[in-house]
Amino acid sequence: MSQTSLHILPMRITDLIELQKRGARITCSPDFKIVPVDFSHRTCRFRALVFLCRFSGMVDRQSYTFRKCYARGCSHDQCPRVAQAVMIANHYLQRDYHRLEQCGIEIEKKLFTLEEAAVELLDLKEDQSRGMLLDDYLRMAKEGQNIGASVSLEYVPATEHFEYRKNDQTFLMASFAMEARGESATCQRCLGCYPTELEEEARPVQIRVANDRLSHLYAEFDQCSIQYEKQFFV
Repeated sequence: MSQTSLHILPMRITDLIELQKRGARITCSPDFKIVPVDFSHRTCRFRALVFLCRFSGMVDRQSYTFRKCYARGCSHDQCPRVAQAVMIANHYLQRDYHRLEQCGIEIEKKLFTLEEAAVELLDLKEDQSRGMLLDDYLRMAKEGQNIGASVSLEYVPATEHFEYRKNDQTFLMASFAMEARGESATCQRCLGCYPTELEEEARPVQIRVANDRLSHLYAEFDQCSIQYEKQFFV
């Protein structure tokens, strides 16, 4: 067993990749959940579907599990439409699969699907139009277009509804107000979450995870000269 895996269990895809590079033996399996969640956003309350993937497996002889939020979708302006959220979730999921595959970690490449029952549950009318992703703006900037971004970060309280239980969760959400070609649009990313009842112990850990993810995004912004001001969770 590697010394690294004795003390550091993965909480992110990046952690799995780093452990693999250091010689750990890693297995990884994804498990999907599309979870109805009640959000309390400032003075607004709304229900959305959150697209979660729980990654689990072994690092050498130690078991691990962590989850990642890939998108959320609803019928409000608070987040993308559900059809868009499916596309967004699968886009970033496939990118993670590619990263794992590139470093030699085998994983079954399942994707999110939107069951009709979930749509009926929220009484959503689907908008099939494709929304812009952060990756689209990065590509435009690399092609020489002038892109600006305004970053805002929030802790958003929510209640997840599973089949036989409810969980109070706090989501670390980042909103990127993107400006391109005289038009603006908002891209959202969930960068971490934790059980609200474990605020004292879990919040600092998820702040580190979220800020690390922000640092990687900001590095991509810098590489293609997107104009922005850095913001981090505190």
